Amino acid sequence: MSILFADTLRKLRIQKGLTQSQLANLMYVNKATVSKWESGSRLPDAAMITRLAEVLRVDVRTLLSATVEGDEAFNIIMVDDNKVILSYNTLILEEVSPNAAIANFNRPQEAIEYAKEHRIDLAFLDIEMGVISGFDLCRELLEIDPGTKVVFLTAYPEYSLNAWDTDACGFMVKPLIPEDVRRQLKKLGIPFSAGGVDK
Repeated sequence: MSILFADTLRKLRIQKGLTQSQLANLMYVNKATVSKWESGSRLPDAAMITRLAEVLRVDVRTLLSATVEGDEAFNIIMVDDNKVILSYNTLILEEVSPNAAIANFNRPQEAIEYAKEHRIDLAFLDIEMGVISGFDLCRELLEIDPGTKVVFLTAYPEYSLNAWDTDACGFMVKPLIPEDVRRQLKKLGIPFSAGGVDK
């Protein structure tokens, strides 16, 4: 069962104003096949997913990322001691990565405890957070799981040189802008939503 993919496909089809029959005709399959995709009882193969992306005019990564569910879901965390900025940046991440599991923390220690219990694929970290800096938190997270990709967030671009002294994968200036996040995720090879426009 792939409920996440089913929901994503149904939403995209409706946004395009297509019926299941119309989508089936464009895909050269019968309506029952589209119905199975949208019920989650059947998942299209890679070639069909590519064709669906073309027909629906969305980035193929939007559909591919929706095929990942449960324990295999892409996990992102964001850590920032400013609750307002944390909330805003989390909304941007949810827009760009609607199929990812996103957790946010305003205390670095909470993020460390979370990382001990959950796989983290990508971490967005503020740099200045009081006692534990983003640099320290990066080292802790990578000690827990060296596979975690870390992107630093800060309002101070001058920190970028220090950021590269860690094993971070990227650096972004706050506040986040959707297109900047998409560019960063593309560099990292991470699935994202192109916002319904071919990229």
